Amino acid sequence: MLIKITRPGDLRESDVTPESVYLSRRRFLGGLAGVGAGLALSGRALAAPADYADVPAGDPPAWLASEIERAKWDAVVPQDPKLDKLTPYQDASTYNNFYEFGTGKGDPSKRAGSLTTQPWSVVIDGEVDNGGRVALEDLITPSRLEERIYRLRCVEAWSMVIPWLGIPLGDVIARAKPTAKAKYVRFETLVRPQEMPGQDSAFALIDWPYTEGLRLDEAMHPLTLLGVGMYGRELPNQNGAPLRLVVPWKYGFKSIKSIVRISLVSEQPVNSWQAIAPDEYGFYANVNPQVDHPRWSQATERRLPNSLFNPNIIDTRMFNGYADQVASLYSGMDLRKQF
Repeated sequence: MLIKITRPGDLRESDVTPESVYLSRRRFLGGLAGVGAGLALSGRALAAPADYADVPAGDPPAWLASEIERAKWDAVVPQDPKLDKLTPYQDASTYNNFYEFGTGKGDPSKRAGSLTTQPWSVVIDGEVDNGGRVALEDLITPSRLEERIYRLRCVEAWSMVIPWLGIPLGDVIARAKPTAKAKYVRFETLVRPQEMPGQDSAFALIDWPYTEGLRLDEAMHPLTLLGVGMYGRELPNQNGAPLRLVVPWKYGFKSIKSIVRISLVSEQPVNSWQAIAPDEYGFYANVNPQVDHPRWSQATERRLPNSLFNPNIIDTRMFNGYADQVASLYSGMDLRKQF
């Protein structure tokens, strides 16, 4: 079993992190001094309810409610306030892909209410010295919740800006103690066709369970998040409750939802969409406006919310605007071939 690390005494609003420690952590988050075209990073305390006044109240389990209540979040904020205005919760929670509930954008919000998310556990296995099945609360509480405001860019050329709540994936991997053979991380989604009607369809393209993967250094990058909430509350079922991946510089299908297994492996895994259409969906799936999808351009995106008279088309940025933080991961690679 993973060992639950006891958290120090509860933090208070007055417990401000010393500036030297704060700046040191910011440097760790990608060498962000003079961040120019990347992210503007700033710390902030717990968001007051007024910050998300139009967001319906959630119903988190007691352990998560406690974590949210006492958390001090670090906000990772997109630089351009005009281009990166938060997507309204209504759009973010009703327009998304979650094929376990159907192929339509509105299917998840209509059908995911039946999903049972408590209790929840995750199996961590493979090339680790400290694996096993761990309850979700024991997976999350050794780390401090953070709020990360990230751009989400779908491979279908629409995008959003969402405030996530979660912990760095690297924290979980470090506690699992990967062996020297661990080179990749494979993720697996829940299979429960009695609650996930898309899995019970004879017309489904996906060979369930849905799987995804990252290179180990991608998984350990400080921007890679295990999400348990959004908009100051727990994740809605349709957005991947109770645990999802968030990798902001990659196309949205990489951010797998409703995770039940995290495996450290030595060989590059074949992911679900990669298996279905390898000419269209590669392993890396980095946002790249210079490499088009075979059926549409990736040079621009449709930022939600939008309408017929206000399509809200914007230019897509390399690595979704996070190049300063992540481009070094792919030094020497041909991103047209290794897409």
